[in-house]
Amino acid sequence: AQAESERLRFALAAKETALADATERAEAALARLHESDAAHAGLAEEAAELNQVVRSATAESGRLETAIGQAQDVRDKASAALASLEERLALASEESDASEADPAQRERAGDAARAAAAAEMEARLALRTVEERARALAGRAESLARSAQAEREARQRAAARREQLRLEAVVAGAVQQAAGWLDQQVAGSLALAGAAREAAQLRRTEAEAQLGAARGRGRELARQFEELVDTAHRDELARAQQQMKVDALAEKALAELGLEAEALVAGYGPDQPVDVLLDADGNPFGPDDPRPEPVRYVRAEQEKRLRRAERDLGVLGKVNPLALEEFDALQQRHAFLAEQLEDLRKTRADLAGIIDEVDARVQEVFAEAYADVEKAFEDSFSRLFPGGEGRLVLTEPGEWLTTGVEVEARPAGKKVKRLSLLSGGERSLVAVAFLVALFKARPSPFYILDEVEAALDDVNLGRLLEIYQELRANSQLLVITHQKRTMEIADALYGITMRSDGISTVISQRLRDE
Repeated sequence: AQAESERLRFALAAKETALADATERAEAALARLHESDAAHAGLAEEAAELNQVVRSATAESGRLETAIGQAQDVRDKASAALASLEERLALASEESDASEADPAQRERAGDAARAAAAAEMEARLALRTVEERARALAGRAESLARSAQAEREARQRAAARREQLRLEAVVAGAVQQAAGWLDQQVAGSLALAGAAREAAQLRRTEAEAQLGAARGRGRELARQFEELVDTAHRDELARAQQQMKVDALAEKALAELGLEAEALVAGYGPDQPVDVLLDADGNPFGPDDPRPEPVRYVRAEQEKRLRRAERDLGVLGKVNPLALEEFDALQQRHAFLAEQLEDLRKTRADLAGIIDEVDARVQEVFAEAYADVEKAFEDSFSRLFPGGEGRLVLTEPGEWLTTGVEVEARPAGKKVKRLSLLSGGERSLVAVAFLVALFKARPSPFYILDEVEAALDDVNLGRLLEIYQELRANSQLLVITHQKRTMEIADALYGITMRSDGISTVISQRLRDE
């Protein structure tokens, strides 16, 4: 009954949906019908207005045609008068050849001719205006005729659409009536299904109550069964643990004592008397002391005896049968390490002596080099800075291995000695003086100088070139420069240039040969 009720509810929902759709379509059809009626009324009003415009245009056309006819009559009359005046003018011209015409008559004839010409011009203008208005009205009449034709066609389409909407409205009304009948049928079916559902619900409630009672009884029986299973499982687990302990003790007795479990129980079981090995003070009996009779086995006393024996055994420790061999090996290892330690001490002493010799030699070489460089620096500085003073100073005099070297320079006319207070060119010249001092103190086969004179003026450059001349006597100088004066004293020039194809090439020129 519940399933049938659900099915009928679904069918009712489907019918209600169909009814809602039909109602919506009917309402839409009625709305379109009303819109069509409104559009038809508007088109009818527009058609009436257009008919009125057509009638007005027709009347205007008639008036314009009448005006055109009148204008043509005026033009004909004016043309006849103009022809008459032209004839009279010709006659007057012929008569003027024979005798002098009357001036008054000539003036009247001229006025009449001018009046006729003006009347002709006005008639022509009126005719052109009437023609233009006629053409405009003809075009408007044609446009109105086309609009009237289009309106008639639209009216016919609107009538057809209205007829179609009317038919759709009739169909929607029939669908609505059918949906109402179906709604009544579904309501009756729902009433029957509701009664059947209530009866089924009562039966279901009773069945659920019986099922709940049966389930409660089943849960109680399942709980009792689980308790029985847990008890049996615990018993089996305890038996298994006891058996494992018994097996472990049997294996331990076999491994430590070399006795089977049956023999151990037979000889030393709890039913066998135990020998007394200690006196009342806890000391062992002597060989001549009388032994007491064996006593009955008491587990607590024997466990205490076992703990005391294990403690004594722990104090005694394990016996190492390889102790002598390990002692001999350690003694040999100690002798070897002692010999190696003595060798290391001798080597350390030798290295300390070598370090002292190296330090002494370094101090000697550094002292000699410093003395030579100091003397050469004073000479080169006095040449590059005439009248100035420059010298080298040790930061830690006497400590040749850790000392640093500072440069003091005082150009002529200045009191400063620190390099940071000198100008860029002066600092560059001081650096050149120091390099020249190194070159002279410790000569080298060749030197490479990279634009060292770039910041020098002509006077200082000349002084530096003199030093170049002195250095070239014993060494070869490779100088990178942009100074023309430096190039002039060179033996050969090498330059890098770019060819027309964009590739760099080296060019050279020997000067001393020329």
